[in-house]
Amino acid sequence: MLLKSQIQNSKNNRFRSLGIWLFSIVCNLVFGIWNFHYAYAQPGRDAIIINGDTVEYSMDNKEVSASGNIVINYKGSTLTCDKISVNTQTKEAVAEGNVHLEDSKGIITGSKMNYNFNDKTGLIQDAGFRSLPYFGQAEKLDKINEQEFIAYSGSMTTCNYDHPHYRIESKKIDYFLREKVTARGNIFSICGVPILYLPKYTHNFAREKLMNIEISPGSRKGWGPYMLTMWRYNINDKIEARFYLDYRWQLGAAEGIGLNYNTGPFGHGDYKFYYTKEIPKDKEGEKIGGRFERYLARWRHKWDIDKRTSMTAEYYKINDQKRKLNPDQLLSFTDESNDFLKYYFFREYELASQPLSYIFLHHNFNYSSIDLLFQRRTNHWYAQLDKAPELKYSLPNIRIAGTPIYFENNASLGNFFKNATTSPASSVNQSVSRFDMTNKFSLPLKVVFLQLTPFVANRETIYDKGADGRSIPKRTIFYSGADLSTKFYRIFNVKSNLLGLDINGLRHIITPTVAYDFNPKPTISSDKLKQIDEIDSITRNESIGLELSNKLQTKRNGQSVDLVNVRASTNYILRPSGGGGSRFTDFLFDIELIPYSWMRLRSNAIYGYKEGYFKEANVGLSADLGKERSFGIGQRYARGGGKELTSQLIWRLNSKWKFRIYERYQFAKALGEGLKEQEYAISRDLHCWEMDVSYNISKDNGHTIWCVFRLKAFPELEFGFEQSYHPEEAGSQSNP
Repeated sequence: MLLKSQIQNSKNNRFRSLGIWLFSIVCNLVFGIWNFHYAYAQPGRDAIIINGDTVEYSMDNKEVSASGNIVINYKGSTLTCDKISVNTQTKEAVAEGNVHLEDSKGIITGSKMNYNFNDKTGLIQDAGFRSLPYFGQAEKLDKINEQEFIAYSGSMTTCNYDHPHYRIESKKIDYFLREKVTARGNIFSICGVPILYLPKYTHNFAREKLMNIEISPGSRKGWGPYMLTMWRYNINDKIEARFYLDYRWQLGAAEGIGLNYNTGPFGHGDYKFYYTKEIPKDKEGEKIGGRFERYLARWRHKWDIDKRTSMTAEYYKINDQKRKLNPDQLLSFTDESNDFLKYYFFREYELASQPLSYIFLHHNFNYSSIDLLFQRRTNHWYAQLDKAPELKYSLPNIRIAGTPIYFENNASLGNFFKNATTSPASSVNQSVSRFDMTNKFSLPLKVVFLQLTPFVANRETIYDKGADGRSIPKRTIFYSGADLSTKFYRIFNVKSNLLGLDINGLRHIITPTVAYDFNPKPTISSDKLKQIDEIDSITRNESIGLELSNKLQTKRNGQSVDLVNVRASTNYILRPSGGGGSRFTDFLFDIELIPYSWMRLRSNAIYGYKEGYFKEANVGLSADLGKERSFGIGQRYARGGGKELTSQLIWRLNSKWKFRIYERYQFAKALGEGLKEQEYAISRDLHCWEMDVSYNISKDNGHTIWCVFRLKAFPELEFGFEQSYHPEEAGSQSNP
């Protein structure tokens, strides 16, 4: 019995040991699965989710190995490869075979990558990258952090072909995603042929939309064949330079430099200097005149001193020997070549034909503002008003305590110098010091359905001297008047799609406005004052301003839109100071029709009541017929100043070709009836480039032809010659 009992205990011990051993294995397995699941597979716990054909986990090395169709998603990034090993504690990984790392900012590929999922750093071999607008490749790519990587011995381009049309081969590319790229030791190649060496290339995505290198060849009357070149170069993060080197066959060489700079706390600005010493030649290359030194120096600066204070400054200096036959005689302006700004920089001339040099300081208070302006003439042929300085204070309508009365104040103090040009026909120079202040009180009232605003004002002006150079007392002017307006509207329950107009109800709004203004004769008449500006020419005035606005609205896609907007206005002068009976002034008309979302008709006109005819009338029709398909036509009429018809058609034929036609026709025989200007342009899509060929025929400038290649990634160009149709400005779009 004892032996049998011992045998039974021995069996029980063996089963007990086997059970403990199996229980231990199960516990370790459960613990391992639990640890892997919560440490590496739980979203929201910095999990690395690994999917693959084969996935193995090593408890000893704390490492996950996987192979075959690997996909890993971690913190917004997706990594795919053929084989990978990941340390579950340090989050460091080694990926091999068809490595592809992608996030919202770009894509990096390679044959092998050492990568840290925590800080998103790594080293990639045989790398490729894509972060719009650039595509690139490199022998080695060092991912510094989430925002930056450095590519060594690589290239980049905006062409996404395997064999790009062009590329920039670089020793080192420092790429800050969505911010900027800087490449050093660059060779610019087209179709594999080296074209240009660039020691440094920088592109700032935030502020640069222009190409870094521009070459514009062409031919133009007065210039002959020409070649304009511009190279942009980033000196550092704060200064960007532009170098100009141009050649015009009939004028010679010209060069210049431009700088865009940012001083940080002291604002930003730009500088441009352009110089030429013209040697005029005829078409055959024979000299036809002497040498003329001509240059432009321009500086502009903007400084936001604090949230309420800002400074703006501009300086223009033009030296132009071609304007003078001799030091005392000004050349005729009938030839545009005598105007340096117009002849060389027509786009700037359109913005300001006589640019000013000044320094302007502005400061906002809680309810008012103050301005300080220094303005001096820098080019003697400009008839310009100098202000040295002028101080202005403005207090807009502000309610007085708890009363319904509003107060407004405007004051100015300045020294003024009215300069004459060197032309003998110009007026003599004048100077004056003046203090001017206006105080106005108004009382807005709601009378039934009328908005009535009566007001009174007082203007005091002090001069240091009168027109005869002697001292004079202060000038006082009293103003009074009232503004009266209201709105009438009616809603029509109309719903129709006749002719595709998409009318969903109609609202007709009529807004009449009447304004009465009166001021007696000033205590000092205008003929006793030096005439500097409109302040000095004030006389007695009593007038009634009349305006009537008609607007027709409907709803489209839940939004209120204007179908028709018509405004007419005039003034009725009572007992004018110049003598004669009461009369109307000119009638002003503004009309805007928008029958469809893609079509707009605008018109404005001035009708002379006294003369009995239209002095000006402009009509413009513009239609957007689809992407890069538009049409515009307009007529501009000025009595005694010509009658022109201008039109433009832009039409994309297909994905590769687009053409543009511009025409300007003059109907007035006195100004040379017929086509004044024609321009024909055709664009060809070259995948990453666009080629534009334009031909312009002008009665003033002769024949001009130019060819431009522009990168799609940087569509804007420094040079601009093309003419375009400008529609009429829109009228008031105020809602009731």
